[in-house]
Amino acid sequence: MGKVHVDGRDAGGVTLYALSTCMWCKKTRDLLSKLGVSYDYVYVDLTSGAERAGLIDELRKFNPNLTFPTLVANGKVIVGYREKEIKSALGVA
Repeated sequence: MGKVHVDGRDAGGVTLYALSTCMWCKKTRDLLSKLGVSYDYVYVDLTSGAERAGLIDELRKFNPNLTFPTLVANGKVIVGYREKEIKSALGVA
């Protein structure tokens, strides 16, 4: 599947590592869309083989516990659905 880009207002580099079955991951995507920001996301559970291994290595740099959702916004790592922290990292308050 790989990373998917969602167009919107440029808020710096924003990447969401998620699971397709995770309610909190969906809420995070919904929030990002509601805020109208541009971001990339990937459903790690829908990848396999070398692609999954590469994503896991990438994610482990930001979140060694490999928990979801993991959002990387402008160099800040937010683990879990934390609306205030997400808005703050995106400069929306």
